[in-house]
Amino acid sequence: MADRLSGRALALVAMVVAVISFSSSSSLIKWSESTGSVVAFWRMIGAVIGWWTVLLVLKARRGRPLPSRVAWRAALVPGLFFGANITLFFTAITKTSIAHAEFIAALSPLILLPLGAAMFSEQPNWRALRWGLVSIVGVALVLFFGPAKGASSIQGDLLMIGVITLWTGYLLSSKRARSSGVGTLDFMSCMMPIGVLMAGPIAAMIAGSDVFGLTARGWIVVAILTFLTGMLSHGCIVFAQQHIPVATIGIMQTAQPALAVLFGFIILGEAVRLPQVIGMVLVISGLALFTLSSQRAINRQTVPDPT
Repeated sequence: MADRLSGRALALVAMVVAVISFSSSSSLIKWSESTGSVVAFWRMIGAVIGWWTVLLVLKARRGRPLPSRVAWRAALVPGLFFGANITLFFTAITKTSIAHAEFIAALSPLILLPLGAAMFSEQPNWRALRWGLVSIVGVALVLFFGPAKGASSIQGDLLMIGVITLWTGYLLSSKRARSSGVGTLDFMSCMMPIGVLMAGPIAAMIAGSDVFGLTARGWIVVAILTFLTGMLSHGCIVFAQQHIPVATIGIMQTAQPALAVLFGFIILGEAVRLPQVIGMVLVISGLALFTLSSQRAINRQTVPDPT
């Protein structure tokens, strides 16, 4: 029982780390002043190098075996979803405002909640979900009252709808794949090169010969995102999927738009208005109360009845 509770607590911490890391990525992509799909492609290459470096070091030092055929099969569908998702997301960020992109991305829990219940027989804590609504209200304040810096476009917004569809497919397929018992390191090491098979052709179609023409800033961003989101964040999510429901992951990610605005101020110099500050407080408060309420419900379910 203690191990189970510890695993859930670590999964919640892992998701907080993932949310903070992901929320900084959109500002970094815009700061790079490079084609989004090209940044995505090279970030995927960097992630492949990173994960396989870890694998090979462990093999050399501890004799750890390389991923099995089971791991490659488990990572196939999630990897294809992920490669397409990241390439379209990086592209959409450069074609619409951060506010538009992040608000549309925040709608993913509305898809994840019913699908998670249907596919995995998850039983959401509906009382805890009310705090998720507080976060959504906060997101609306943050995004709708922000200064109009960065042009939005219908093309970018439509790409973001495709992004959340692919992201939902990734989360659901990777959670199902993880039920086969494949470890986090093996899964990520297999998924990343499979993702490159999708990211490469998409980047080539969008950027053409510019796929090899990153700016200096672009290479810096590729290096940062390779570790921050390519390894750390997605590794945290894959770990969390073993211990908490997919709906919980989706709701916790509602904090990303508010934090993205904060990173937009820090990295890009975008102004922050008072209603946005209020919204950020609501998002963080709602997220904290949702997590606390969920954990208490889990504790009640796992503690045996003394009678």
